Amino acid sequence: MKWALRWLRNIAIFFFGSTLIMVVALKFVPVYLTPLMLTRCIEQMAAGDYPKMSHRWVPLEEISPHAAQAVMASEDNLFLRHNGFDFEQIYKARIEAMKGKRERGASTITQQTAKNVFLWNGHSWLRKGLEAYFTVLIEHIWGKRRIMEVYLNSIETGNGIYGVEAVAQLHFGVHASQLTARQAALIAATLPNPRSRNSAQPTAYLIKRRNQIVSLMGKIDAFDAQASKAQSAGTATKSKKHGKKKRNK
Repeated sequence: MKWALRWLRNIAIFFFGSTLIMVVALKFVPVYLTPLMLTRCIEQMAAGDYPKMSHRWVPLEEISPHAAQAVMASEDNLFLRHNGFDFEQIYKARIEAMKGKRERGASTITQQTAKNVFLWNGHSWLRKGLEAYFTVLIEHIWGKRRIMEVYLNSIETGNGIYGVEAVAQLHFGVHASQLTARQAALIAATLPNPRSRNSAQPTAYLIKRRNQIVSLMGKIDAFDAQASKAQSAGTATKSKKHGKKKRNK
């Protein structure tokens, strides 16, 4: 029994130590490869296709502010106010599922980033538990600015396309820094299923969704690329009232 407990203790120490080091390191190091990218390449090869992966990391300063605003409007309009989890949306999604309605995601941008960078696709309780763990870590260690930077660089934006820089070049012939509000909103509209929704050839539904996102972009908190993590909804509200802007150190 003592040997088993000592073994479990060592595993726990190794897990927490190694994941903490990894999260701290990725606060400063560009994320060039994610488990999702590898998974997609394996799926392509399994289907007999040549693996393709278009991805180019760019710092947040080289990404149009419209991109951050668009993904917040589309995916997580309380991104600047919550601490990683939107419990109201999680509750609503659960109630809708219990009523037999179509299951929808309630993951925040932070949760999606944690999943994309550290984990695999799936719906197991183990993966969800690890996602929550990494969500807490990156919220406290990375902060909102870094989370948004990694998210915009790692999200799947097309078939074999990752990040806004790659999709901006391939679909619009511009760099991410040159994206207009409508182009950024169109990219955001594809995110629920970027392999079947093509921002280069938008359907009537995508154009309608793009217009909705553009409208929402002006109604939510503006994302300041230099802003530090808002500690809570109360902190964000208080900061807004007093007109103060916190900056990353």
